[in-house]
Amino acid sequence: MSTDKITFLMNWHATPYHAPVYLAQKLWYFQDEGIKVALLEPNDPSDVTEIIGSGKIDMGFKAMIHTLAAKARNFPVTSIGSLLDEPFTGVVYLKDSGITTDFRSLKGKKIGYVGEFGKIQIDELTKYYGMKPTDYEAVRCGMNVSKAIIEGSIHAGIGLENVQMVELEEWLAGQGRPRSDVQMLRIDELAELGCCCFCSILYIANDKFMAENPDKIRKFMKAVKRATDYVLASPSEAYEVYIDIKPEMASPVNRKIYERSYAYFSKDLKNVQRDWEKVAKYGKRLGVLDADFVPNHTNEFLTWKLEGDSADPTGDQKRMLALQQDVANKGGFQRLDVKVVA
Repeated sequence: MSTDKITFLMNWHATPYHAPVYLAQKLWYFQDEGIKVALLEPNDPSDVTEIIGSGKIDMGFKAMIHTLAAKARNFPVTSIGSLLDEPFTGVVYLKDSGITTDFRSLKGKKIGYVGEFGKIQIDELTKYYGMKPTDYEAVRCGMNVSKAIIEGSIHAGIGLENVQMVELEEWLAGQGRPRSDVQMLRIDELAELGCCCFCSILYIANDKFMAENPDKIRKFMKAVKRATDYVLASPSEAYEVYIDIKPEMASPVNRKIYERSYAYFSKDLKNVQRDWEKVAKYGKRLGVLDADFVPNHTNEFLTWKLEGDSADPTGDQKRMLALQQDVANKGGFQRLDVKVVA
């Protein structure tokens, strides 16, 4: 049975940083654009690009590295915009795990990962530190890395600064332990990438749907841009509306995840060309992309004036680290003042 609704699949169950799409639904922004949208959640985050690529679902969220890899595997998907720009991503661990800032301390440890590319990333890093992939035990945890660390089934796992680190910080606080006992070995630093853009969260679309429905996609993106503007202008108010939609967002952990995600929200939703070039090069280094692979992204559906590129992306990363630490310590909502190329 066909439907005129756009089907949109999250990259996991509803999380605080999904606020813009749920707000666009709740506040009738989609209706104002004359479109209907069904928001869906997957059972397994690893299925998202395959489901969208197969044409069973029209659009969704996925990280940049997975979007590139999906295209390389002949799943026809394209990034049509950005939700989160460069969230810090790495191997998250607790101080009492025996892991240190030296990557080689992972030897003999159980390391959790979400999907296969997390394992590929860690495997690739071992050769730079005098190790072999067999020197650690990989454990597939899906999105349950924090739970696995707490239960002791893994020593560390790949996670985001604005999600898994927050979950672990709040668990530690509940145990009367310092939140600072949560640490991260950042993959961008270990691999000398110069950015965390491989884990930027994107709006992606099935290529056939995109070709046949350009106006629908423009209207969808206009509605979520309007919702993003609302989140950025009035974060506390917007989150209370989100809680009305998803009551589980009212938990202290989810509120903190939202605060820590605020700085990462893309203001103009654009795909950053420089980031795509870096991640495509990284994907080729990992062996998941062929040498002649052309990145699959477009900004053609973003009908507003786009921001200029950062004039100092490396410096911005350093400033973002300090800003996020301040938010972790004090709470609240902060954004980085980015100077753009003239």
